[in-house]
Amino acid sequence: MWSKILSYVPEWPIWGQAFLLFLMPILFMKGFQWFRSSLKKGTFSSEDQQNQDNASNSSSNEETGSYANIRLIGDYATDLISVKETFGQNADVRIREFTIRGTNTPAAVIYVDGLVDHDLIDTHLFSPLMIEGVPDTEQKIFEHPENANELKAYVSSRLLPVSEVQEAETLQQAARAVLIGKNALLIDGMPGALLVGSAKGKTRSLEEPLSEALLRGPRIGFTERLIDNTGILRIFGSNDALFMTSHQVGSRIKKDLVIAYIRDIANPDLVTEVERRIQNLDMDMMLESGYVEQLIEDDELSPFQQVQNTERPDRVISGLLEGRVAILLDGTPFALIVPSTFSMLLQSPEDYYERWIPGTFLRMLRFLAATLAMFAPALYISFISYHPGLIPTKLALTIIQTRQGVPFPSIIEALIMEISIEILREAGIRLPKPIGPAMGIVGGLIIGEAAVKAGIVSPFLVIVVAVTAISSFSIPTYSAGITLRILRFFGMFSAAVFGLYGVVMFFLLLCSHLVRLKSFGTPYVTPAVPYSLSDWKDFFIRSPLRMMKQRPSMMHPKDPDRKK
Repeated sequence: MWSKILSYVPEWPIWGQAFLLFLMPILFMKGFQWFRSSLKKGTFSSEDQQNQDNASNSSSNEETGSYANIRLIGDYATDLISVKETFGQNADVRIREFTIRGTNTPAAVIYVDGLVDHDLIDTHLFSPLMIEGVPDTEQKIFEHPENANELKAYVSSRLLPVSEVQEAETLQQAARAVLIGKNALLIDGMPGALLVGSAKGKTRSLEEPLSEALLRGPRIGFTERLIDNTGILRIFGSNDALFMTSHQVGSRIKKDLVIAYIRDIANPDLVTEVERRIQNLDMDMMLESGYVEQLIEDDELSPFQQVQNTERPDRVISGLLEGRVAILLDGTPFALIVPSTFSMLLQSPEDYYERWIPGTFLRMLRFLAATLAMFAPALYISFISYHPGLIPTKLALTIIQTRQGVPFPSIIEALIMEISIEILREAGIRLPKPIGPAMGIVGGLIIGEAAVKAGIVSPFLVIVVAVTAISSFSIPTYSAGITLRILRFFGMFSAAVFGLYGVVMFFLLLCSHLVRLKSFGTPYVTPAVPYSLSDWKDFFIRSPLRMMKQRPSMMHPKDPDRKK
């Protein structure tokens, strides 16, 4: 009897393999934690020290450059020489000198050609100052030099029919305003300069977002101008509770940034945390919102994006109504939404524009497509190389027939096809629009057919790779699709080394990482972990709108009710 029982006990190599499978995730997680802690110790100091450094940097950056300490004293000749010797040497900077009618006071307007509205300058600057000027009855008031301050107030309030008039005391303040599209007005005897008007550069018209196309929904997307984007947001969310705070980011080249939220809904702690991270940004320039996204995320070593980017104003407004916070940067059409969860990456605005049954079907189809995009090649490799007995007999015979003559193991042929598909995908994006789609389709067909005829890969693998590629295109967020494409290769290598056990181990490691990951304090896989039954109405399924009466509890909104 004992011999029969012992015959069922696995041999020691099997025990060794099981022990390694148990030990490897622990070693991997410990090594990952050690690497992240050593990285933080080597590159980051304590939070207090970091805040002090940022404060000192921001204070030192307020007055830097070749004209940092130059003040506009009110002497026209001296101030104009200072202007011409510094930023006035730029080829696109224009300096127009004239005399204010009725006072014989010399003045000059400095602007950048291409960034200003010439009609505004002619109609609202030169015409009031040169043609209309100071009336004859009031000219005697400004004959004495000591009345320069009165002339400044008079010009600002009586002779400049524009909406925006600001004052600059130093040459640096005036230069920064001029170089972003404002007009600087210098007047003899008047200390400082008047900054008139706002930027009027070339902009594109409102168009449909290219990266988030929908069959049903608004056909409008953000543009590169921050003022246009905030205006679009106001139109979509016409509510006095929609609050926007302005910030400037970039130590050398400053750009405007806006944090938007609904005061009656958003958690004040979340808004405070977002503002803190924005204020701690320290780079020469934030060229695109992707810079901000990478600098404010919780875990820079995670392959998953913790900040959602979007071109669609309706997606931003829906996020704000859930209690989230939006970040808009000047110069980019992509807005950021925080916090972000994994389920948001597989949700589309179209889910809510269709009835709940089609919306639920499409959403579940996306979850299935994401699973196929990540695990289909890995499962193929594991079944072919390690577990052919798990495949039905007829299908196994068919696969064996198609693989006859293939000189490579399954991992090599899978890598050949997957890398080829990724190269074709990247080339299709970079090619000119008229030939890009055609080259991608024709290239994929030709390469696949040629590889099968040459006996390099099997036809069954071509089907698996094609299904995987098509599934990855169904992800609504492009950045999330890139993450799944990267993780697919890790799953393939795990399957090649350990077979189906490797795929399971890879899946468990992925789940453990997702459970630990957070975005601005919000668990990344909520409402799955931690479990929240009320939020499951908008998770795998999209419940009828009548049932979605509560906002997501994970956001801890001030007003939890969507519908009273």
